[in-house]
Amino acid sequence: MKHLAAYLLLGLGGNTSPSAEDVKGVLSSVGIDADEERLDKLIKELEGKDLQELIQEGSQKLASVPSGGGGGGAGAGAAAGGAAAGGEAAAEEKPAEKEEEKEESDEDMGFGLFD
Repeated sequence: MKHLAAYLLLGLGGNTSPSAEDVKGVLSSVGIDADEERLDKLIKELEGKDLQELIQEGSQKLASVPSGGGGGGAGAGAAAGGAAAGGEAAAEEKPAEKEEEKEESDEDMGFGLFD
């Protein structure tokens, strides 16, 4: 991802065909070492392609991906329907909640975030 970000920054800066050395220069300017294998693969994949066209194609593909905006309500409705239909479903859920509480209490393991 860092290689792609550097490549895109170079594109925004006017470099229509950034080289591996250009990307390395951007990354090294902020103290990041480039991964040669990933960088070479990125350069080969993007060679000769227009960045604006690639971004537009990607945006169109993402527009068709469901974002899950309405999925939460249906899940809650199904859970409520299951509990109303039989008491067993509600009884099975209670032990699972207790297990999760135990896991949460062990999270700090004796030290804090800023210790």
